[in-house]
Amino acid sequence: MLAPDRMPLVLLCAGGTGGHLFPAEALAAALAQRGIAVDLATDARAEKYGKAFPAGNIHVVRSDTVRGRDPVALARTGLSLLGGAVDAWRLLGRLRPAAVVGFGGYPSAPPLLVATLRGIPTLIHEQNAVMGRANRLLASRVTRIATGFAGVLDAAPALAAKAVHTGNPLRPMVLAAAATPYHAPQADGPVRLVVFGGSQGARAMSDVVPPAIGHLAPVLRQRLAVVQQAREEDVARVTARYREMGVAAEVAPFFTDLPACIAAAHLVVSRSGASTVAELAAIGRPAILAPLPGALDQDQSANAGVLERAGGAIRLERDSFTPNRVAAELTGLTGAPDRLAAMAAAARTVAAPDAAERLADAVQALMDGTLAKARRG
Repeated sequence: MLAPDRMPLVLLCAGGTGGHLFPAEALAAALAQRGIAVDLATDARAEKYGKAFPAGNIHVVRSDTVRGRDPVALARTGLSLLGGAVDAWRLLGRLRPAAVVGFGGYPSAPPLLVATLRGIPTLIHEQNAVMGRANRLLASRVTRIATGFAGVLDAAPALAAKAVHTGNPLRPMVLAAAATPYHAPQADGPVRLVVFGGSQGARAMSDVVPPAIGHLAPVLRQRLAVVQQAREEDVARVTARYREMGVAAEVAPFFTDLPACIAAAHLVVSRSGASTVAELAAIGRPAILAPLPGALDQDQSANAGVLERAGGAIRLERDSFTPNRVAAELTGLTGAPDRLAAMAAAARTVAAPDAAERLADAVQALMDGTLAKARRG
């Protein structure tokens, strides 16, 4: 039990990439508004993305990702996760949180598994349109499941019975950007293009988009203003390529104000991580989405499908994501401003701007022991 003078504490657990940390950050802000303290358990990668995370303390827990079936690699991963479980046992014994909430990624597994052993209420949030491996491992053990997309657990009735659809929590800067209305480009006016590949960047964007722009008619190239995320090692060559073409471009490895960049865009070209899709929907911007290929769960393809079916995006799988195809889509879309405006409006139809509050409701109900309160119609 909590001491009478102690603020209730929720431990959030997330892998150290933006896709896991951003929704956790949004929940942390919502819980803080309710007088609930938050700590974060993550891995060393979070240093780049988590420095401004609104947590009382950030705890690094040992973990690793399963990479194939090689016995040596599996043994190494197992030992790392076992070490993480030892870390988590000590951490939870010291913190005594009222609830533990996971956002996926293997760093979330040890604290959540230990929490179930200690009898602490647990909740996992699945951001993607299909459940990831770490959350699949935990789903049968945790108290409650929240999903970012509807229908994720339709094929698993036992899990669906303890699930609630909340949507994907959005950071305050995303909600602020969502207030910016969309205005399609004017004939012969500037076209603002934003290109990014998720919080870790994507070499494919650097390999495909600049050549695609090189295929455009010169009159269209002159209208472009590009903001592009690129890996550190690719920044110089991408910048040089745009300079050669006379295209105004800002290229950097990471943009802390990416939601504002999206809000200023006429068109976005990006990967389709869950947070990216949620932010595009909330801000309401048309997109060309290139799902990350080779993912075991094909989660990014499923995420992109949500926006595509709504009419807010064009999905290009790996074989279609070529300079020629991207150039054709850019030419067609920029020449049809009414279609861009319709795509922007369609994207907003799948937005969940209140997702952080809905997830906070579920967490608070879990803490209170009244799970029925968290169920939404």
